[in-house]
Amino acid sequence: HFLHLGGGGMGNGHRMCLSRGRVGSLNGYSMKLTYLILMVLSLHRGAGNVHARETPKPGVKLKFIIILSRHGVRSPTWDTEELNQYSAEPWPQWDVPPGYLTPHGKTLMKLFGAYDRAFLAQAGLLSPSGCGNADQVYFWADNDARTLETGRALAAGMLPDCAVETHSLPQGTDDAVFSPIAAGVGRANRNLAASAVLGRIGGNPGALLEAYRPALEKMQQVLLGCKPGAPCPPDGKAVRHSLLDVATSVGPGEGDHLAEFSGPLHTASTLAEDFLLEYANGMADNEVGWGRINESNLRQMMSLHLVYADLLRRTPYLARVQASNLLSHILKTMEQAVLGRRIPGGLGKPGTLVVVIVGHDTNLDNVAGTLGLSWLIEGFQRDDTAPGGALVFELWRQPVSGEHTVRTYYMSQTLEQMRKGLPLTLNSPPAKAPIFLPGCSTATEGLACGWKAFQHTIATAIDRAYVQPQNGPRTSD
Repeated sequence: HFLHLGGGGMGNGHRMCLSRGRVGSLNGYSMKLTYLILMVLSLHRGAGNVHARETPKPGVKLKFIIILSRHGVRSPTWDTEELNQYSAEPWPQWDVPPGYLTPHGKTLMKLFGAYDRAFLAQAGLLSPSGCGNADQVYFWADNDARTLETGRALAAGMLPDCAVETHSLPQGTDDAVFSPIAAGVGRANRNLAASAVLGRIGGNPGALLEAYRPALEKMQQVLLGCKPGAPCPPDGKAVRHSLLDVATSVGPGEGDHLAEFSGPLHTASTLAEDFLLEYANGMADNEVGWGRINESNLRQMMSLHLVYADLLRRTPYLARVQASNLLSHILKTMEQAVLGRRIPGGLGKPGTLVVVIVGHDTNLDNVAGTLGLSWLIEGFQRDDTAPGGALVFELWRQPVSGEHTVRTYYMSQTLEQMRKGLPLTLNSPPAKAPIFLPGCSTATEGLACGWKAFQHTIATAIDRAYVQPQNGPRTSD
């Protein structure tokens, strides 16, 4: 007994063969099938109505942000007389005193501040314009001229025409947030610091120089104007000090330096940074390394600056001594944002949405060395701390549970954006690199840490012997 329906229906040539005794049974099946189809359609329509009535769950919300920024493009900290000892031609003159923020550097930081405002407005943390949020943004800067002016430039870009103060200690005072050893916080073991550095290079500074000899020779060629196959230095040119002839040693440091690494690497680190500053400051091509610098050899020479910074700032013992007080303030400030009440040591006040801390590359390196952070921005060396670059800690709140997470990243203008002074927009942003924070990052968006895990990781990394109690930065009322 079967039911056969041809392709077009019940016309000629199509048969319907069924047992007379089964007709009633088939009609029963048909009724049941119809009933089931109607039920399915009804459920489908009902489900559609439920979805139409439901409001989509909102996403996680940015609640608070800390920006730990390096100052912007500055002039060399050595004067030209000191620099000229190592080159066959005079170094270019700058239009500001040694170590000061340049006019171009100020412009770049205003552009960065304007971008920060646009980004935070898009995230819903700040209003797109106006001064309505001005009292919810807090700036703390080291009291050097370049850091103070960087803070003011960021504020001018972020909150134009608003009355926003860049807070700092009085000039001439060592700020324990940025220079804890100079400020007398804790008693560091300088012999241990030197041993910690030596222990990372096999106790042999000379071997490190051999490892970086190609970059050192490239710098020597730039300094002396040497060409392949020709005498170096060229005939008729001489220098008072050859970069490669400086004696090398590692030992205990003085002042706010826990250890000293003297010799070619120390000098080359400074000179490489100065070449970068010439390039980033938008100097004419013939003034950047006497016309002998391009992005390729600049990047190669910057490896000398990075290895020096890695050893003297990121070696764990040195980093922890120098960063613990700063990290304590960062943690207390974030706890203040999570709990919504004043926490001793926190910057700003409850209800503050943005805290900007303006310091030095040493501060970013110390924090990174203490926490085991690494990043890479295209065009730079790994873990480079470019002028105006920043470590960022974002606090996010989950919509349903109310739980908090923290996302960490590094951001910096690209070399092209710096050199040309290009505007930063949401469509042309600075470069950003998400950072994995060992001990708490997860395989989620932004490599986020749960708040409790973040809190534990930072608190564990801090050495309380190098944390200043309550007489640190002023907080707003």
